[in-house]
Amino acid sequence: MITNKRPPEICFILFCRRASIILAFLIVVLYPVSSNAFDILLGAGEKGTFSNFTARTICRILNRHADVITCKAVPTPDDVYNLTNLQGGSLDIVLIDSLMLHDAINKTGPFEFMDISYDNLRALTPLYDLPITLVVRNDAGIGLLEELKGKRINAGAPGSFQHLAVDTIMKAKNWSKQDFGRIEALSPSHSQDTMAFCHNTIQAMLHIGVHPDSSLQQLFRLCKAVMVNMKDSDIKKLVDDHPAYSKTSIAPHTYPSQPEGVTTFGTRVELIASSDLDEQTVYKIMDVIYSNQNLLKRSHPALFSFRMDQIKKKTIGLPVHPGAARYFKEKNF
Repeated sequence: MITNKRPPEICFILFCRRASIILAFLIVVLYPVSSNAFDILLGAGEKGTFSNFTARTICRILNRHADVITCKAVPTPDDVYNLTNLQGGSLDIVLIDSLMLHDAINKTGPFEFMDISYDNLRALTPLYDLPITLVVRNDAGIGLLEELKGKRINAGAPGSFQHLAVDTIMKAKNWSKQDFGRIEALSPSHSQDTMAFCHNTIQAMLHIGVHPDSSLQQLFRLCKAVMVNMKDSDIKKLVDDHPAYSKTSIAPHTYPSQPEGVTTFGTRVELIASSDLDEQTVYKIMDVIYSNQNLLKRSHPALFSFRMDQIKKKTIGLPVHPGAARYFKEKNF
């Protein structure tokens, strides 16, 4: 005899399926996804760099504390790539060195012949300083920047930030190559510069980066290295005249062998957004970052190492994003 009754086990399976469908429907109806949810792509620099570390730290904080924002740090080759892809819409926010940002806006340096307008870039906030630090051998007789003349120095690999910084200092001091006993063009790759320093082939070199730095600590410990102040009238004029540079200092005891503070100058890494990023999203990003400054500082002392009254000191001619401007106004910066 034919019957329409289903076996109990089949009924149970069908019941479970229907219950799952009903439950899923109720979740969607009662807890809808926010229409304000936003996926952020943050240009992060190459893996292993401090900018990449910073971007991943920012995304981790945003993902944890900003309910409507999902942030992903995207490794990128350089600042030119970051700015161009931010301008084109492939990235939402990026970390950019202030000197590269200045060149992009003013069509100088690597941007001189690029037919791209960066009018849609908007400033959010500075994140950390990149000091240009003069490192010398303690037996070289160099206690001031002026005493660098006649010495053996490394100018860095052509096209590198070190090479650009040495060239900038030489122009500010009106020096030429003939003013030095020897000028090398050694790269940090495979420790070429530090090996030459330790073997006394060169007596001075520039370190560009955040402090503390474990590789620099090793140089101090093993190769008789010390940092020299760059308190100099020509450098002061350079910083005063060029909006991309800032006076900065390295705190006492940043390294065990450094009992006193060191005054120098450098650039600053900024967080930049596209004008297409909506005001409320930017406001939320600013709120989460500034509310969690301690988390950033704990990840590395260099992050947010400047005073709050320095936040908007120099904007390099870049308009502040409306979301950031509203945040600064409401928080009385």
